[in-house]
Amino acid sequence: MTDLADALAELGDALGGLSASAGERLRIGADSDVLAALAAAGRVRRLAEAVVVEATAVIVERDELVGHADRVTTRYGCRHPSELVQRATRVSGRTAADVVAAAKAVRRSTAPSTGEVLPAEFPGMREALVAGDAGLDGVVAVAGVFRGSLIGREALLAADEELAGAAAGAGARVSADELRAMAQVWAAYFDPDGAEPVEARAIRKRGLTFGRPTDGLVPIRGGLLPEVAAQFQLCVDSVLNPRVDGAPVPGPCFTEDDPTTADGPFESTADTRTATQKRHDALAVLLTAAAASGELPMLGGAAPTLVVQVREEDLATGRGYAHLPGEPEPISIAAARHVACAGVMQRVVCGDAGRIVSITTLDRVFTHHQRRAVTLRDGGCLIPGCDVPPQWCEIHHVIEHSRGGPTHTDNGVLLCWFHHRTIDTGGWQIRMIDGIPHVRGPSWWDTEGRWRPASKSPTVRRERIALRT
Repeated sequence: MTDLADALAELGDALGGLSASAGERLRIGADSDVLAALAAAGRVRRLAEAVVVEATAVIVERDELVGHADRVTTRYGCRHPSELVQRATRVSGRTAADVVAAAKAVRRSTAPSTGEVLPAEFPGMREALVAGDAGLDGVVAVAGVFRGSLIGREALLAADEELAGAAAGAGARVSADELRAMAQVWAAYFDPDGAEPVEARAIRKRGLTFGRPTDGLVPIRGGLLPEVAAQFQLCVDSVLNPRVDGAPVPGPCFTEDDPTTADGPFESTADTRTATQKRHDALAVLLTAAAASGELPMLGGAAPTLVVQVREEDLATGRGYAHLPGEPEPISIAAARHVACAGVMQRVVCGDAGRIVSITTLDRVFTHHQRRAVTLRDGGCLIPGCDVPPQWCEIHHVIEHSRGGPTHTDNGVLLCWFHHRTIDTGGWQIRMIDGIPHVRGPSWWDTEGRWRPASKSPTVRRERIALRT
């Protein structure tokens, strides 16, 4: 190792000794001592981040000066500097990307023609980083605000100087979030009316980002162009039928066998989802319909297909977890069953050592002819009060395929994404009687708990009326 690496290794060993006894020493210390230790550890962390950023800047510059085969990242088996940083420092992929962004913002590159060391894009923030006044988060916060900005170099340097001074202030020290807020003020000051036309700025800033799964949810952030948002809203409206928004949804309680037994509709809120939950479910419907339309480009030689991995025993018992490719956080067995109900199931048998022994594809997908027949019979989502049209619905196996249920029109009914996803927990029950779907609803919908024939097809309803007269 180099002298620098040796010195850092010795420092790491010393810190390792301190961290081993830190817990006991802090427990007996006064509050002021604990806070002093916390502040000192924060400065050590920021200084360590400065070394990480400097090393990454060197790697980025060296990669830019040579061909792909000779790059540092390529020679160490990585696709890009972020992956190399992630492997070397054991941080998350997002943190590694922040390190690369900070390295590009504060690096002092060398001019190829003269060998002169050029100033950093943010020289003030570089000094603050090296001095331990600003950490990785602070540099990324400032650089992110001005990324892509069209303000002049002179204005950028003025803002950089002020922000670096705030980070190194002798009084109250500002956090990374406060630096970001200050940077936004400076950006607005130098560009109060927008140097670009509004539309051009919007096109440049459009985007959609998926975060890491947390607590079973994947965070999304970004911005849509107005026409894209309007088109999405129209699609959401077509799925959710906004005519009932903000008003009680009537839960019809009737039987088409004997109209004299009808007690009239129950006035109750059939759908307890919030507006944001409804939009999420509508997006799920739209994505499923788009993937099944055959209009999307091929991916890996086939239509975009969601693959869920689950052990056969777990799927049968309902215990355990399922997994999505490339995602370490598991999903529920209920989610796996939902996907499997409307998709192809492939049984892959592996030996004790992990070798694939056999692959079997189970015929569990309803054909286009079957879907058209089920659509004619059901006319839309089978659950009363749900207005999702048939083209947005999935076909649900009333008796699960894994439990011997056939892929037959006598065992398939139309359900929207939400009711399909919650059919086992939402209080609704479905069964087939002589090939006719019957629904039994929760107590708020039908206090008698009766099985009632269900269909929203005008043709089927007219035929039933004709049979009674």
